[in-house]
Amino acid sequence: MHIHTLEPWQHPHDFLIRQDRAERKTQIVLVLTAVTMVAEIAAGTLFGSMSLLADGWHMATHVAAFGITVFAYQYARKQANNPQYTFGTGKVSVLGGFTSAIALAVVALLMAIESGYRLFQPQQIQFNEALWVALLGLGVNLVSALLLQDSHDHSHSHSHDHSHSHSHDHSHSHSHDHSHSHSHDHSHSHSHDPVAPSHQPHLPHETAHSSHTDHNLRAAYVHVLADALTSTLAIAALLAGKLGGWTWLDPIMGVVGAVVIARWANSLIRETGAILLDGATDRTVRLDLISAIEADADNRVVDLHVWNVSPVHLAATVALVTHDPQPPEHYKNLLKHIPALSHVIVEVNPCQGEVCMSLSSKAP
Repeated sequence: MHIHTLEPWQHPHDFLIRQDRAERKTQIVLVLTAVTMVAEIAAGTLFGSMSLLADGWHMATHVAAFGITVFAYQYARKQANNPQYTFGTGKVSVLGGFTSAIALAVVALLMAIESGYRLFQPQQIQFNEALWVALLGLGVNLVSALLLQDSHDHSHSHSHDHSHSHSHDHSHSHSHDHSHSHSHDHSHSHSHDPVAPSHQPHLPHETAHSSHTDHNLRAAYVHVLADALTSTLAIAALLAGKLGGWTWLDPIMGVVGAVVIARWANSLIRETGAILLDGATDRTVRLDLISAIEADADNRVVDLHVWNVSPVHLAATVALVTHDPQPPEHYKNLLKHIPALSHVIVEVNPCQGEVCMSLSSKAP
């Protein structure tokens, strides 16, 4: 019977990184974009300008995207201690980034369709009016980019603030569950390595750095960059059309912008999707974890899962076999040098067979 409190073996699952500054900056950008949107739609309706109306409704897509970003921040903060979320709400920002990336991909598709239509069905362009609209949009986007860039950089500087907060809090949580639960014979003539690097799934390059990224903020920033890009391309095309008569350049620039935006959206979708689906994390972290465990005694890692529970926190389940079983705390201490590893479960399998041998030592 346990007569002591279980508190020393319990721990919180709040892996949320506070992004109050980023949230405030995004709210400012949301208001700025919304005001510009209303002004352009009102002016376009009043003066009968299709250019103003089109840009105003285009701004509406970004208002929706920024709204998703702000909502994700607020929801994650309010639900941080909700027990229904097993590992907390650290992934809400990733979900917000994924949703915004989908919206960005839709915008790119619509741009490509409209540009293709205008390429084969040229429209009359009011160059002076369109130039003013493009310049206004570019100005708003540059201001928004400066605001979000500042917060984007700031979010990286705190990527490890909580990196050690739970790395040793689980010392006995499974010591009585696994220390003898798999005492059947492991002969160690294993012909396969379940954690071999060759089985590491190929993830986007950005995944290696995902533990340093606020995907929610990054998605908002990419939206601003995408809008700034379309404004810049539009200005170039409009000037070429006005001064050189190259009216065909306007839809061509639209296609170019759509392709670039689609690539940005695809990159963000793949990165956030890998985290949301608990994709394997950076290969370097996995190899570091395996090396740390196997450098001690004759331990051999037989099963390993490492995944993100938030953009800056990792969780891991490790199953190992050894002739010298120790409490789980012993193996967790071997991993304390991995800063992002915040939640670790260790399964210890005592070995009754011959001495553990690595695959490399068995090779002829």
